[in-house]
Amino acid sequence: MNEQSHANDSTVRILLVGEREVGKTSMIYSLVFEEFDEEVPPKFEEITIPAEVTPVNIPTVIVDYSAQEQSEKELFEELQRASVICIVYAINNEMTIDKISTYWLPLIHQKLGENHNIPIILVGNKSDLVEYSSIETVLPLMNQYKEIEICVECSAKNLDNLSEIFYYAQKTVLYPVTPIYYPEERELSDNCKTALKRIFTICDLDNDGILNDLELNNFQTYCFDSYLLSQTLDDVKYILRSIIPDGVSENGITLPGFMFLLTFFIQRGRHELIWIVLRKFGYNNSVKLDDHYLHPNFTPALLTDCFIELSPKGYQFFINLFHKYDTDHDGALSPAEMAAMFSICGEHPKWLQCDYTQIVHTNERGWITLLGFLSIWTLTAFNDPSQTLIYLGLFGYMFVSGEKSQISALHIIKDSRMDKYEKQTARNVFLCNLVGPKGAGKSCFMRLNA
Repeated sequence: MNEQSHANDSTVRILLVGEREVGKTSMIYSLVFEEFDEEVPPKFEEITIPAEVTPVNIPTVIVDYSAQEQSEKELFEELQRASVICIVYAINNEMTIDKISTYWLPLIHQKLGENHNIPIILVGNKSDLVEYSSIETVLPLMNQYKEIEICVECSAKNLDNLSEIFYYAQKTVLYPVTPIYYPEERELSDNCKTALKRIFTICDLDNDGILNDLELNNFQTYCFDSYLLSQTLDDVKYILRSIIPDGVSENGITLPGFMFLLTFFIQRGRHELIWIVLRKFGYNNSVKLDDHYLHPNFTPALLTDCFIELSPKGYQFFINLFHKYDTDHDGALSPAEMAAMFSICGEHPKWLQCDYTQIVHTNERGWITLLGFLSIWTLTAFNDPSQTLIYLGLFGYMFVSGEKSQISALHIIKDSRMDKYEKQTARNVFLCNLVGPKGAGKSCFMRLNA
């Protein structure tokens, strides 16, 4: 699968392809000069639109492909570089419409792969020459090819809908529909459901399966930097209750209600709101957690003379996490409570895959206590800080703490030589090796001191 993603690129690159004389060059000319010219060159030179004059505030490059001026090899190179592809056809020319499915889409699949994630827009030009729409003719292609985001019509001659076309192109790169929604089924994609369930669980600070008003406003402020008035929250819950009764409880919005609300925004063409939420919680254009989110700028290999421990903020986060999932308040995490905690992580940490109960404090049933829980994360931070950062991200450290990255959960103690010189240390964690012959009681000693 082609994992190419342009969501976080600094520039949006729009490629126009299509048959000769459908008006690709005229569209660009009319957009740039705000007037139509009957005589245009076979190909318009690549142009860059500055960020400040685009609605999405991102530099945009528009590329015109001409079979008359360029080779097939150059076309393939441009397809690889494109952030979004506009297949232009002439509304008054059925042959150019037929070529979309018989030539252009198969060609794009051939060069980018069947599962490529470059969004495609079908653009019908020359709407000024006809009194009908071609949308119904090309609409079936949207169901057949999931990468087609939208079908629109315009007129380069009348300058009708041109700026909107390029705005749609920018929007499909930044906020693509295909990865988050299945139009045929009218429901969220599987990846999007998984992501939103994780987000709901992180925001549900008291772990009661409901987002109360405070938790909803925490979510709103974190994602959109705005606060919801009490009346607004009541209105949202009233609408949800009338449409999806199990979407609202006495205390707030349930997971089905949360999912329905975000699906509603997509169906109303406001899918950019979903992407704002997803990206705040670390997701990329494939609706997978981004490497930069899980691995912030942190290079422990370079810190050869340093020791890494959990910071007070890190300890407080894990204390809160423990209490969140200790639903029966018995001071220990049962296997079911541990499973619930790691259900949003996908992969379990290494220590959970072995018999960790032999090395940390547990209760009489072998369930990990708060002391044992903090001990094991202390050990993980000391031995494998990178994995610690991953799980801090998975558990939503930034949302809960208000910090910009997980790094604030770690305390880096530099230059171990200062320990010897000062005869004191700022360290709280030390590595001790217990040695002795077989049968001397090393394991027993460890268990007694756990």
